[in-house]
Amino acid sequence: MPYPMQLGFQDATSPIMEELMYFHDHTLMIVFLISSLVLYIIILMLTTKLTHTSTMDAQEVETIWTILPAVILVLIALPSLRILYMMDEIYNPYLTVKAMGHQWYWSYEYTDYEDLTFDSYMIPTQELTPGQLRLLEVDNRVVLPMELPIRMLISSEDVLHAWAVPSLGLKTDAIPGRLNQATLTSTRPGVYYGQCSEICGSNHSFMPIVLEMTTLKYFEKWSSMMQ
Repeated sequence: MPYPMQLGFQDATSPIMEELMYFHDHTLMIVFLISSLVLYIIILMLTTKLTHTSTMDAQEVETIWTILPAVILVLIALPSLRILYMMDEIYNPYLTVKAMGHQWYWSYEYTDYEDLTFDSYMIPTQELTPGQLRLLEVDNRVVLPMELPIRMLISSEDVLHAWAVPSLGLKTDAIPGRLNQATLTSTRPGVYYGQCSEICGSNHSFMPIVLEMTTLKYFEKWSSMMQ
C-alpha cells in the first residue's frame, strides 16, 4: 500500500517488481550523472571567460561525445530487454484466472475449476467497516496462492480498461475482443490493491482490484467453499 508523502514505489512483492525497481534505480543514477555533468558545463560557461580555441576542431572530443551516448544507451537497453522477456515468459502456470472488465466492475473466472466465477464490485463508502480502505475495498477479493506462477488472462466486454496492481509490477490493458496475458508470483502473503488504469468512463475510479495472496492450503479450502 502507498502511504502519504511517499516518493518511491510501493514495496515489491514479486520478483518482477523487484527487478523493475532495481532497473529504475540504475537508470535514475545514469540520468542524475548526465544532468550533473550538463549543469556543471553550463555553469562553467556562464562563470568563466576563458576559451580554448583548439578544442573546437578536436577530433578526439567529437569521437568521445559520439561514442559515450551510445555506450550509455546500451547500458540502459540491455537490462530493460532482460526484464521485458522475463515478464513475457510463463512456464507451467499452477493456476489460470480470467479477468473481464466491465463498466464499472471486474468479473473473475478460475478456468481450472468448473463453477468458480464471481463479480467484484467496489464497496460504497457508507458501507465500509472500520479498517477498510475507501475506494479500494471490494465485496469479493481475488484469492490466489503465493509462491506459485499464476497466469492472468485479461479482456473487456465493453470499453478499454487496464488491470493494474503496482506491488506486483502488473499493468495489462483489457481490450474488447482481445485476450491479453500476464503472469504473477507473490513472494509473501498479504492483501494487495490496484485499480483500473485506463480512463473508461464516468466511474473509472470506482473499479478497484484486491488480491489476497495466501498459502496453498488456505486457497484450496477457499476454492472448495466458493464452488
